[in-house]
Formats: sequence, structure tokens, C-alpha cells
Amino acid sequence: MLRDKRIVLCITGGIAVYKAVELLRLLTKAGAEVHVIMTRSAQEFVAPLTFQTLSMNPVHSELFNLIAEQEIGHISLADRADLFIIAPATANVIGKIACGIADDMLTTTVMATKAPVLIAPAMNVNMYTNPIYRENQDKLLRLNYMFVPPEKGTLACGWEGEGKLATPEAIFEMAVSALTPKDLIGQTIMVTAGPTREEIDPVRFISNYSSGKMGYALARSAQRRGSRVILVSGPVSIAAPSGVELVQVESAQEMHAQVMARAAACSIVIKAAAVADYRPEERKEGKIKKQSDEMILRLVKNPDILADLGSLEHRPFLAGFAAETGGLKSNAAKKLKEKNLDMIVANDVSQADAGFNVDTNRAWLFFRDGRSVECPLMPKEELASLILDHIVAEFSAR
Repeated sequence: MLRDKRIVLCITGGIAVYKAVELLRLLTKAGAEVHVIMTRSAQEFVAPLTFQTLSMNPVHSELFNLIAEQEIGHISLADRADLFIIAPATANVIGKIACGIADDMLTTTVMATKAPVLIAPAMNVNMYTNPIYRENQDKLLRLNYMFVPPEKGTLACGWEGEGKLATPEAIFEMAVSALTPKDLIGQTIMVTAGPTREEIDPVRFISNYSSGKMGYALARSAQRRGSRVILVSGPVSIAAPSGVELVQVESAQEMHAQVMARAAACSIVIKAAAVADYRPEERKEGKIKKQSDEMILRLVKNPDILADLGSLEHRPFLAGFAAETGGLKSNAAKKLKEKNLDMIVANDVSQADAGFNVDTNRAWLFFRDGRSVECPLMPKEELASLILDHIVAEFSAR
């Protein structure tokens, strides 16, 4: 996700410094090369050795220090960075940057870089609402600095209100978004995700093992690339990506209604949900009691969302999914043609490391012109990005 990206993580003094440790872990886990700058105040809260160990790079704090006795430290870091993150960022350092003051390693390096800068403020609520601070933040926003808004809650000083450092996950997400090419700006993408539930009675239903992870990864990746994202989701236990429009449904009929009502406003639809093909003919009002040794449950076919999208006169670009346990290529090719899709993602859900309820997947991509692409085992986040690469290419050529 962040492979081959160089990120400079700048840490200022505040009780929220401990959250920067987790942020550093998320960045390095995603493949980034991270260099840490700490102010002297930050070192009062967490020792530089912690960040040096996790980043596997020396921590920088002194302005007048040469790297390898050749490079000027702050200029070298400024030139090499793909992104600067200041987290936590105090009102003091934000004020200095806004006023062009460069009197330590952190502010001098920020002044010297042409890389994008992402700032995550953390301070007392009265400081955060102070008009002088607000003016400094507004100035930096006008200059294209990016901010991760702080959260509301109980602050270390005992006050309640805004000023609590955003979660490491929220800062990480904005960092990834900042480094993602914005090749879907102006597009509206609808993604369906998760399972559907077809009720038998008030306590039982028919469903499947879909966790929604693949669909949610696609929605997150599309949002990072600049599109408006509508996520129509069946019941799942994962949080919706920040910034997407979440539409929650239960049954296949509900999903059909919500998708068809929004299709005309979408340029691309990615149908990743595992929709139940059948539902009980009759939903009992009360709980069915155990009586005889057998019970016959009559099922009727659910509406075919993909087929109905494919039959629209002015349909959006359509990408479907085929969850198979055999005959993967032939079944996917048949579904692609019969439902009038532009592409289809097929995977074998019988494999333990791919398909439902795992974080990895492997797939084949099939296209209208007969081409196919094999995607080896990889995290679903990476597969989502790869799928969108192909969608962007096909959509642009359409």
C-alpha cells in the first residue's frame, strides 16, 4: 500500500505522543520507509529509542547535524520525503509554521520541503478554539496543508471538548489518501458489500459467510482515489470507511431497491456483495416451534441485481464478482456475458486463504473482449487497488 514511499513523521511535545508509536507501526507495516523527527519536548514523553527501533532509522532532533558526514540533515530529509506527517501537532508548532518561523529541526525541515504536509493537531479545547490558532490553521489550509481534525472527548488536562488527537488509524487513512493518485475525481462509484439475510421467522434467517471485507476495501480504495462512494452494505461487523455514503440493508430485495434507485447517478458500479439467490416463500410472524422430525422450507428466487443493472438503457460501467467452488473460468465467463458486464472478478471461495472471512484473496479478472488477468494471493486491500487500476483503465477507454 505504501511500498517505496518515504514518510517523515514529525512528533511534537504532548501527552498524545504515545499514539505516534502506533501510527509509526501502521506506516511501516504498510511498507513505508519512515524517518522520525522529534522536538525536545516530545522526547520528554517517549524516548527516541522507541521510534528508532520501530522505524529502523535514526531519530532526528538536532538541526546542526550532518547525515553520513556529507548531507545536511534537514535538507536531505526534506528532499527525499513523499509526505510529511506532524502528529501530534501542538498549537505552538502550527503557529510557527504558519508564520514561517524555522528555529529547530522540525520547522526548518517542513519549511524546506515541497512534499505534501499532513497535520494532526492535539491541544486543550480552549487553545483549539482560540481565534489566533484558528487563523493559523485557516492560513495553512489555504496554502494546501492538510489537517486531520481532532476528536471530541476527555482531554489529558481534564477538560471536555475538541482537541484530542485523531486515532492512528484515521491519520494513517489520510496519509494513504494523500499519496494515492486522484484518478477518479468527478466520478460516483457504488459498491455493494457483505451478505444479505433472508428471514425465515423473527429469530432465523438464510445467509452466507461473507464478511464484507472485499467490498469495504474497494469502497475505501475508490474514496482514496477521489471519487464519491456509495456503499450499499448487508449486515457486517466492520466499520464503514471514512468519507463514504453508507446505505445499510438486510435482504436481497432491500439491496435491489437501494441499488436500482441510485444506479442512474453512478458512473461505475462494483457489485461485490454475496446476495442470497433465494428467500423463503413465506416469512413466519412468530418463531417456528420444533415439532416433527422434518420441516419443508419453500424458497423463491430473489431479484437479480446484476442482470437488472446490465439491462438498463444507459447503464453505468459494471464490475461483478463470481464466488465459485469449481469451474471458475467457465462460470465467470458465462456470468460476464449473460449479465452484460464490463468485467468480472472471480475467486474460489473453497480455498482457506481466499474468499470469505479472511484478509487475503486471489482472483481472476475477466473482460468483455476476452482478456483475463490472474491476481495471485495478496491482502484484500492490495487486490482492491489492483481491481480499481483495471476499472480505471477500462472505464477511461470505454
